[in-house]
Amino acid sequence: IFLTSRLASRLASRHRDMKVTALTLWKSNGADDDPSFLGGATDVAEFGFFQRASVREMLIFISRTVAKRTPLGARQSVQQDAYMVHVSNKSGLVAVAVMDEEYPSRSAFCVLGKMMDEYESANGEGANEAWRAVREDKPEGGRASEMLEEMLVKYQDPSAADKILKIQRELDDTKVVLHKTIDSVLARGEKLDNLVDKSTDLSLASQMFYKQAKKQNQCCTMM
Repeated sequence: IFLTSRLASRLASRHRDMKVTALTLWKSNGADDDPSFLGGATDVAEFGFFQRASVREMLIFISRTVAKRTPLGARQSVQQDAYMVHVSNKSGLVAVAVMDEEYPSRSAFCVLGKMMDEYESANGEGANEAWRAVREDKPEGGRASEMLEEMLVKYQDPSAADKILKIQRELDDTKVVLHKTIDSVLARGEKLDNLVDKSTDLSLASQMFYKQAKKQNQCCTMM
């Protein structure tokens, strides 16, 4: 999400501690189609009341954008100023976390692994067949969003994620690709501005929020 410099400065004083801002789960539909939303949770309490809707929409937009561009079996971390977008694609089930850059990468990927494991176990026998059949966004995410709301609170403390060390052992064999900006994730010829214009995740107000910040050269940080 892109914030004005004034807002970013105000947030800087509030972000002395590491923070998890968003957790989302997606079903990959390949490189050509947008992934399907399975569930999500966000914490935008530090934003002004009238900004929160646009912030949530931008978090979903950025998460969907990165999830779509993460191949099967891959893990990526995308840096944008003081924030990181971590993503893991496990056989088409994609977990995305937006966090402060200070949040340890190892802990972040432990959280992503836990998100996917708990989602599959919570849906019981036949869970794989169920989410693999999804082709459209699940409204509000249902039980998955409830689960992620709990995890969003629990894993504000990265030490809680570090207790999942057995997941880390499995992840060590998979290289994490680090990108310095959102633009570096996009395919050649793709422009973030164009994706913003075409996105169904963003209302007109959120598109104007993004464009106004960029026009004023205040598009300085992402959540």
